[in-house]
This record gives sequence, C-alpha cells and structure tokens, in this order.
Amino acid sequence: MFPATTYTARRKQLATDVQSGLIFLPGNAEAPMNYAGNTYPFRQDSNFRYFAGHNIPDLALTIDAASGASRLWGDDISLNHVVWMGEQPSVAELAARIGAERGGSLAELSTVLKTYAKEVKFLPPYRADRKTYLKEHLATLFPTGMGENAGANKGLIRAVINQRSIKSSEELEQMSIAVRTSMDMHAAAKTHAAPGQLEHEVAGLIEGMAIAGGGRLAYAAIVTKNGQILHNHYHGNTLQKGDLLLIDAGAEATSGYAGDITRTFAIGQPLTTKQEEIYRIVDRAKRESIAAARPGVKNRTLHDNAGRTIFSGLKDLGLTKGNPDEAVAAGAHALFMPHGLGHMIGLDVHDMEDLGEDLVGYDENTRRSTQFGTSSLRLGRELEKGFAITVEPGIYFIPALIDQWKADKICADFINFDKLKAYYDFGGIRLEDDIAITASGSRLL
Repeated sequence: MFPATTYTARRKQLATDVQSGLIFLPGNAEAPMNYAGNTYPFRQDSNFRYFAGHNIPDLALTIDAASGASRLWGDDISLNHVVWMGEQPSVAELAARIGAERGGSLAELSTVLKTYAKEVKFLPPYRADRKTYLKEHLATLFPTGMGENAGANKGLIRAVINQRSIKSSEELEQMSIAVRTSMDMHAAAKTHAAPGQLEHEVAGLIEGMAIAGGGRLAYAAIVTKNGQILHNHYHGNTLQKGDLLLIDAGAEATSGYAGDITRTFAIGQPLTTKQEEIYRIVDRAKRESIAAARPGVKNRTLHDNAGRTIFSGLKDLGLTKGNPDEAVAAGAHALFMPHGLGHMIGLDVHDMEDLGEDLVGYDENTRRSTQFGTSSLRLGRELEKGFAITVEPGIYFIPALIDQWKADKICADFINFDKLKAYYDFGGIRLEDDIAITASGSRLL
C-alpha cells in the first residue's frame, strides 16, 4: 500500500470532480470456485483499491462528494474467523491506514444506501453478485432493468478515468517492479523451454515465478506454439525443435499493478531465416512505435504506422504488393495483425476496461474505427504525459482467415495470396513492451 496521504489526496480530487452525491465504491467479495469454502485467489476491485488501498474482501468505501468525508464500511471478524484465518486488523484500523473514518457494519451500510438511494453514485458493475446487490439496494436507479451500465453515474466514470489515466511516480515504480518480474519470467521460460516438453511445463514455471515475486499473474498467460491463435490458453501441445513459442505473460506486483510482456522465440535452436525475417519486421514496428510515442500523438496514428511497417516488410518478402499507405487505408495489414497496437495498463492489465473501453481509449476527437483489425484497437486517442501503455505489434498467418479473404477477394490488390501458402504452418510472432509517456517522449518500463 501507499501512504495514507496518497489515498486521501485521490479521494479529495474525486470528490472535487464529482461535486455532489454519495460516491459508493464497493470492494469485491470472495468468489467460490466449486463450493463456498474453496475460493478463487482473491483479487480486489481495482477502483476500490485505487481509492482505498486494501486488498481485503468484504469492504466498501463511501465518499461524500460535497464534504469530502470518506468512510470505510465492513464487519469486524468473529472469533471463529480468527481460529481459521488468524487475527486481522479491525475495520477502524483499516480505515485509519488510508486516512478515512470508520463507517459501520455492512448491514448499516445497506440502510444508508437505501435511505439515500437517489443520491448514490456508483461505477458499472462487472460481477453478478455486485449487480444483484445494487439492484436490491438502489432499485429506484434501475427503472428499466439491469442492462449494461444501467444506473452507473457517467460523471463518476469520467472522473475516475481522468484520474487513473495519469500514473504517478509511485504507480510507475510499482509497474516497474511488475515488469521486472515479468521479464524474469520470460528469461526463465526461454532458458527452460526445450524439445519434448509440454507447453504447460513452461506455463507452470512462469506462474510460479509470478507468485514468488509477491503477486500473481496479471492475466491468464498465453504460452503456445500456435501463436496465430491470438488468445490461446491451451497448454497441452508438445514442443518440437524449431517451433516458435509465443509467450504473452505478465506479473502483478504486490500492490496490484500489472506488467504485460510478450516474447516469441524458437525452441532448441536459433530462428530460421524465414522466422528471422518475420521477427525483424515485428521488432522494427515495435521499436519505431516506441520511438514515436509522445504527448499529443494519437495512438491510432502509431497503430497505422505499425501497419505500414508490417505491410512494407512483407512486401519486401513478396507477400504483399502495392502502395503501403493505400493498403493500410484499405485495411490490408489486418490480415497479418488483426488486433490493436496496444492499450492502457495500470492496476488492470487492460486498465479500467470495466468502466467502458471506448470511454478509456477514445474521445470526441478520436472515434473507434469500424474496420476489421483496427476496430480492435483499445486505445486510439492522443497520448498524455503520465499514460502507461503497451506496444505490441505482431504478424500472424491464420490459414482460415487467409482462405476467406482470398475467396472473397478482400484486399486482393494488396495481397499475394498464392505466396502465403508457404506460411500456413508458420504460426505467429508478437513482441510487446510497456512504456510510460514522458513530457517529451516515452520511457521503457
């Protein structure tokens, strides 16, 4: 946790921005895995943690936006709980650690919420139990049912996004810790992975290192020889000599801040000439994107530039043809990179995605594209000093997608489809780093 002054300053700023009403930020409860006593590893709600610090279940925070008064709500543990889980700080002690007042029990909180329902402001719920709780306690805010983001306060959403988007030096220090652990994971995987192993042996190694680093994985790791499958969480394949192994894995620091790193390497030998050619194109796109990242530059521009680099590199290999600018405008590069260049990162690996991806990544000056591939770009708006983002270009050869584009003559003026046959068994290469935007450029985390 950070010092109490950090959390009091955050809450004061939020109250100032919201101005009125009772801000309600519930923490997460334990989630059963297969029965009540066997729970998933606990992960606190990121918005609660940002303003209240504690990674402990069954707590809630309220902030009176008019007065700035903050109260932490929860039940002190019973003697039976002490027997099983050991002694824990009282809620009053937890409140003092973040510069807040002790509110009361969760039952008392229920009464407060029902009494002041029309004044309560909350963020979009993403868990079923949270939705049920809100509907029960704040029924007047849901006249048309519990649709997506129903009842959530837009002003509060905007205020939280504006605040959490700019990372402080404290936060960037924690992210650097997460990235260092993540890089250690990738280095160990490259050393350990060998022909004859199963992917899950490598996956187990890196997850163990994330836990040993004081946190856990920030997201389910991708460890696959089938890198052309973008979010492949199957780990049952046997590694063969010369296979490309794509690992997309990041650790959380103890504080909850995330790293998100991707590396791709060959098993048991150096990259072949064919693999090296594709790798160099992806690496060039990554390095050029990082070099060009600075305040005032749209991430959409960096994405398009990476698409041009990828298209031009493949053109040098005879796989694409035509003018790169025209090709990217037509979306031809998305056959090979059908995802965005990167996204915000912080307490969430896709930072604040629960608040609305378009609200976080776009604004009135930058709208999301509807074009295949570019429509998956999570962050398009202008970069600002204090942003922390990922940069993750890739090249993938997806046979089913190539066959469909060829049959439908999609971007036929820019793609040499017949020459792509030789790459149907290639897989994919992605390279990803995390950077912080500085006053004049960016800093590699």
